[in-house]
Amino acid sequence: MLLNCSPGSESDVISEISSLSGVVEVNGVLGKYDIFVKIFADNPDGMEMTVSQIRKIKAISSHTLPVIYGQGGTIDNEIDES
Repeated sequence: MLLNCSPGSESDVISEISSLSGVVEVNGVLGKYDIFVKIFADNPDGMEMTVSQIRKIKAISSHTLPVIYGQGGTIDNEIDES
């Protein structure tokens, strides 16, 4: 998930997102977006719950949700090793 948030709120948003179930990684980034979030869920309902919790954070002004599922690559290898 790629997020934009209110200027100066990045560290608070990162801290809040880090505590959510399903969040594998969260980092501040430079460029078009402010925060990168990697989410993992066993099923669509789990993904929806985590995304819904992130969307409720008031300091977030916009989000983009690219979904990568079973297309091969490093993310699939990381999940298989767990």
